[in-house]
Amino acid sequence: MATGYERKLGLSETLSIVVGRIIGSGIFRTPASIMLAVGVVSMFYGAWIVGGIITILSALLFAELVAMVPRSGGPYVYLRLAYHPLVAFLRGWAMFFVSETASIVAVALVFSAYGLGLVAQIWPDSIVGLDVVSSLLIRGSIAFALIWLLTLANCFGVFLSGVIQDIFSVVKIGALLLIAAACFGSSPDFSHFGMEVVTPPDKNAPEAGSLAALFAALRYSFFAYSGWEGATYVAEEVKQPEKNLPRSLFLGIGAVMILYLLVNTAYLVQLSPQEMVENRAVAVQSMTNAVGIVGAVLVGLAIMISTFGNVSSQVLVKSRTWHAMARDGLFFGFLADLSSRYRTPNRALIFQGFWASCLLTMAVMGELFSGDTEKDNLYETLIDFFSFTSTIFNILTLAAVAVLRYRLPDMPRPFRVPYLSVVLGVVMLVQGAFLIYTLIDKPMHSLLGVALTLTGLVYWYGFVDPEKRKPVSHDQILAELKKND
Repeated sequence: MATGYERKLGLSETLSIVVGRIIGSGIFRTPASIMLAVGVVSMFYGAWIVGGIITILSALLFAELVAMVPRSGGPYVYLRLAYHPLVAFLRGWAMFFVSETASIVAVALVFSAYGLGLVAQIWPDSIVGLDVVSSLLIRGSIAFALIWLLTLANCFGVFLSGVIQDIFSVVKIGALLLIAAACFGSSPDFSHFGMEVVTPPDKNAPEAGSLAALFAALRYSFFAYSGWEGATYVAEEVKQPEKNLPRSLFLGIGAVMILYLLVNTAYLVQLSPQEMVENRAVAVQSMTNAVGIVGAVLVGLAIMISTFGNVSSQVLVKSRTWHAMARDGLFFGFLADLSSRYRTPNRALIFQGFWASCLLTMAVMGELFSGDTEKDNLYETLIDFFSFTSTIFNILTLAAVAVLRYRLPDMPRPFRVPYLSVVLGVVMLVQGAFLIYTLIDKPMHSLLGVALTLTGLVYWYGFVDPEKRKPVSHDQILAELKKND
C-alpha cells in the first residue's frame, strides 16, 4: 500500500473545493428556514451577514493553523496539536458518527427531493397517486445511490476529483447568477422588503425580530456557509499549501457571501416573506414567478447539479480525516492505508459511505415512524441533530490558534492573524451564545448528539494503544511535518 499523498491540487482546484463545499443545498433551502425563524426582512439579512462575518473571521484563524501545519485531516489535526489527543479523537468520532456524514446525507436528500420535483414538473403523470410515504422512500433510495456513486468516483485519484470540483463550482456560480438575473429582470417587487411573516406556524418560536430569533436563524445560516474549511482536509495534496490554502479560504468565502446576499435579494423581489416560508423550495418558486415553468425546471436542474457537486466535495475531503486519525493510531486501523495505485484513502471512503447509508436509513425510518411525514422536516431535523456538537468542536478548533501560540511560540507561521484577541473574542462571543441558545432551543437533539459523541470513550479506552493516548510533543510535531512534507 502507498504511504503518502501526491500534491496535485493547485489554487484553482483548492478554491473550487472551498466554493464547492459551501454552495450546496443551503442557499436553495435554508432561506425559508431563516425567514421563518426571524419573521422580518431586516433580521433575515442580519442572519446572513452575521453568519458570513463570523465565517470570514473564523477563516482568518484557520489560515494561521493550516499555513503552520499543512497536514491533511482538517480540524482534527489542529485539535490534536493544541489539546490532549482525546479531544481530537472525540471530534473525529463526532464528525464521523454525528455531524459530517449527516451533512452528506442532508445534501443528498435535497438532491433527491429536487430530482423528484423535476420529474413531477416534466412528467406529472408519472407520479400520480404517489403518497408521502412512497415519495420519502424514493427520495431515500436516490440519495443512497448518489452517495455510493460519488464514493466510488472519488476512489480513482485526487486529480480527477479536483477536475470535478472545478467544473461543478463554475456551474454552481453560473446557476446562482442566472437566478439573480431572472428574478431582477422580471417585474421585481421591492415592496416585499417592508413586510413580515404574517402567520408563523410554530407558536413556541421566538418573537419575530428578537435576538433569540437571530440565534435560531444562525443554525441554518452557519449550515449554509459550512464547508468553507474543506480545503484544509486535503492539505497534503495541495501545491504550496502555506500560500494556496489561506488564499482559497479568503477568496472563496468572500465571493460566496456576496453571491448569497445577491441571491437572497433576488428571492425577495419575487416572493414576500410569507410566501417564502410557505414555499421552502424558494429558488424554484422564485424562478416560476419570474419566468414560468421553464425557469422552474432549469433551476431545479441547476440545484441538482449544485448538490451533486457538493456531495462529491464532502465525500472527497471528509474521508481524509478518518485516514488521518487511523494513521495516528486513533481510529480503526484498517483505514490507515492508501490505495497503491491512486494514492487515495479508499478504505476510508468506503467506510464513510457505509455509515452515511446507515444514517440515511435511520433518518428515513425515523420520519416514517414519526407520524408527521406531511411536514417534511427531515432536512431541518438533520441540521438540528449535529449543530450543538459541531459548535463545541468549532469553538475548540478556533481557540487552538491562541493555544498553539502559547505552546509552540517558535513554530514558523507563514500567516499570522492580525489583532488576534479581537478576532478571537468576537468569534468566541457569537459562537458561545449560539451554543447556549441551541442547547436551550433543541435540548433533545443536542443531548443525543453529545451522547453519541461520548460513545467514543468506549473505543478510546478499550482499543486505542495507551502510547497513542499521550499528548503530542513539539519534537513529534516537527518530525511528523517533515515526514509528510
